[in-house]
Amino acid sequence: QVQLVESGGGSVQSGGSLTLSCTHSVVQFSEYCMGWFRQSQGKEREGVALIDGLKNTSYSGSVAGRFTISQASSKDALYLEMSSLNPEDTAVYYCAVDVTHRVCDPNWSQDNFGYWGQGTQVTVSA
Repeated sequence: QVQLVESGGGSVQSGGSLTLSCTHSVVQFSEYCMGWFRQSQGKEREGVALIDGLKNTSYSGSVAGRFTISQASSKDALYLEMSSLNPEDTAVYYCAVDVTHRVCDPNWSQDNFGYWGQGTQVTVSA
């Protein structure tokens, strides 16, 4: 059974840092487009960061320069290092895999992502 399991969420004060992890049961996922998404209460889910099979990365404008997406050398985990957190970063964070693209779709279409984790809550207080 394909599983993506996020961890590392929690509560942090504004300006703080957290690192999220997403372990997955299929190491071949690292050859495809993987990403982090988030959903704040009352808002639609949005893309945060993507990484493809060639290790190219892309970030949403709201997190660029503060967040870093990476993959484990063992190819069985995806990470999101988050720094300079602010209350607007409060959300449930999900990792996902798009096995239809080795290079991420520049449109960030969430419809491409067929596998999702259950999410991990990040809460940033002022």
